[in-house]
Amino acid sequence: MKKVLDFLLIFFLIFFTFQFFSSSKETRVVSGIDLSPSSSSYTIPATVFLNITNNTSENLNFDWCSALSINYAGSKVPLPEGYCGDVALAPSESAKLDYSELHDTFWEPGNYVFELEVDDKKYISQIEIAHRGTIGKIFVGLFFAPIFNATAYLIQLFSYSLGWGIICITILIRILLLYPQHKMMVSQRKLQKIQPKIKKIQEQHKGDQQKLGLELMALYKKEKVNPLGSCGFLIIQMPILLVIYNIILNIQDPSNAFHLYGFLQHFEISQISQYFYGIDLLAAGGITGAILAITIAIIQYIQIRLSLANNQANASDKKWVVLEKKKWEKDYNSMMPDPEMMNKFMLYGMPAMVAVFTFTLFAGVGLYWGMSTIFAIFQQLFVNKTIKK
Repeated sequence: MKKVLDFLLIFFLIFFTFQFFSSSKETRVVSGIDLSPSSSSYTIPATVFLNITNNTSENLNFDWCSALSINYAGSKVPLPEGYCGDVALAPSESAKLDYSELHDTFWEPGNYVFELEVDDKKYISQIEIAHRGTIGKIFVGLFFAPIFNATAYLIQLFSYSLGWGIICITILIRILLLYPQHKMMVSQRKLQKIQPKIKKIQEQHKGDQQKLGLELMALYKKEKVNPLGSCGFLIIQMPILLVIYNIILNIQDPSNAFHLYGFLQHFEISQISQYFYGIDLLAAGGITGAILAITIAIIQYIQIRLSLANNQANASDKKWVVLEKKKWEKDYNSMMPDPEMMNKFMLYGMPAMVAVFTFTLFAGVGLYWGMSTIFAIFQQLFVNKTIKK
């Protein structure tokens, strides 16, 4: 069962990371005028940009609507009145034509052909529009669309503030995941409590993996502990984190209007403010990114320290201690994870990794992670107090 869950976790991680962090770009060099779409293929809703480069030695002037046409299934695609304008390009100069607001224009799947006619010469380029795959549709329907609409509603509620929208959607998601997160925390604390019994069984049955497994399963059943209690929560949390990242990354993308529910049809994506108390939530790195990364790393350290605190306080000083491998266990089974090393990695390695990710990603992602961790700290304090009683 553990191998199956590990496989599913790795599969979803690789798949969604590839889906949201990869991009496909095509570069073409043509003598005369070069038409290069931002991508050769899109999924509905499509955010289309067309790059035009003047590779001639003369100035290029044309009307966007009359000289440049879009053809689909043999028919010319009409564009909204007043959407186009004049284009003027000097030699070796480029321009980007923005069709991002026209996601309804590229509604049908198939090939769309861009045809530019200048001085009796035609220049052609095309793109392919396709529906999302089955997994993509499920992901959008179950995760992206609901979270995006909830975020949009909260952003609108707070005068189009992206920062307050992120904070509120974080709290909302944590409340919805309160029960599975609570079960995971309780399971982890109970697992720590029976570590001495686990180590004793490992010592008694070292070299006999089958017997060791049976004895451990019997112990887990007796103590009512699920050693895989956190796997299900991690599988749920991973797509949510990727959705939050994708929403923040493309929050100002006009094609997101495609996913808006009926009661949000008047939501104005262009009015969203990306600044939150002087922090640009759509920027990464810099001094602000470094301060944010260090702050979130400290918060993450506190949360992990609370989760690793021993369930039993020392009788003399009543301080919390981290579980460690006993020194007398010289023949500790090397096939099993070393609790001391794992604790140290969680305590110091995880905050360092979170700091690096926070610094390299948009500040909005760091704001989400920081608020989520603060919520988890209070929840962990409650769990620790409950288990102690």
